[in-house]
Amino acid sequence: MPGINEVAQLAGVSTATVSRALSGNGHVAEETRARVLAAARELEYVVSSNASSLATGHMKNVGVVIPFLNRWFYGAVLEGAEQSLLSHGYDLTLYNLSGGGEERTSVFEHFLLRKRVDAVIAIALELTESEVGRLHDMNKPIVGVGGSIKGVRTLSIDDPGVARLATEHLISLGHRSIGLIGGDSASEMDFHVPTQRQQGYEQALAAEGIPIDVELYQAADFTIQGGYTAAKQLLGNPRKRPTAVFAASDEMAIGTILAARDLGLNVPQDVSVIGVDDHELSEFFGLSTIAQFPALQGRLAVDIVMEQLHPGRQEFAAANTPLPFELIVRSSTARPRSQSAESR
Repeated sequence: MPGINEVAQLAGVSTATVSRALSGNGHVAEETRARVLAAARELEYVVSSNASSLATGHMKNVGVVIPFLNRWFYGAVLEGAEQSLLSHGYDLTLYNLSGGGEERTSVFEHFLLRKRVDAVIAIALELTESEVGRLHDMNKPIVGVGGSIKGVRTLSIDDPGVARLATEHLISLGHRSIGLIGGDSASEMDFHVPTQRQQGYEQALAAEGIPIDVELYQAADFTIQGGYTAAKQLLGNPRKRPTAVFAASDEMAIGTILAARDLGLNVPQDVSVIGVDDHELSEFFGLSTIAQFPALQGRLAVDIVMEQLHPGRQEFAAANTPLPFELIVRSSTARPRSQSAESR
């Protein structure tokens, strides 16, 4: 099997240059790097991960910690991170904390402290001071996605702002009776996303002088089934049926559309529906939504990790970087039926 010496000889460079070119550590001219890569391919040379880690002190592996694995949003963030890590020549080790508190303790007190990973990306997890301290003591860079964490470089989205924009879209169409399908107590995740989105919804109503009606609120668990069940209750009340519904996630919004159809209601003629995420099924259902670009969140998190592992490649000055979001209008939102009739 060919070794690094053979690659160096074929490329006409030193073994040190081959090591830098293949590891990505240190400066190598692009023409030289291309020559080394071509020589390695020709000889079918494969870098030994053990030798590389001994030489560089890096395992070329990043640990990603998430609270749920079976939710589309987290999977999309994870996919973006994985694709970006692969492009940098890094592996990903996934830690799923859906099992509860004991799992979290094991991950942060044992698994991540072993020298298996070079850095940690925490998705939608509000790390404690002790969790951050342990990782910093081991010189492991940390990036948080979802909210601000003291002492950690983070990417966060303005959840009240997201909810305000969704609600303002419905108000701009003329809706005054707007229901909310938000999170239940079991889904009150780190960074309090359900609460923050409810606050944004209420702020938008208050700004327009629309009274907040607790009977127009239903709690669900951020799933299609949860949204369906909540919407059946909300839309099944003939005395207080809203003309529009803001669901705090696209999965709940899709459940709302399905519930409306089962109740014989047309979307958007009888009820408008808007969600959050821009789920992969949103376009199929014609769902208006607030896109928050989860795959981009994963890629940006990796960019910050790489900047911390290899200073000088990129520069992220801010401790907390705000994430973009955007209103996408599709066919599930329209003016209330009474106003549509008056305009004709």
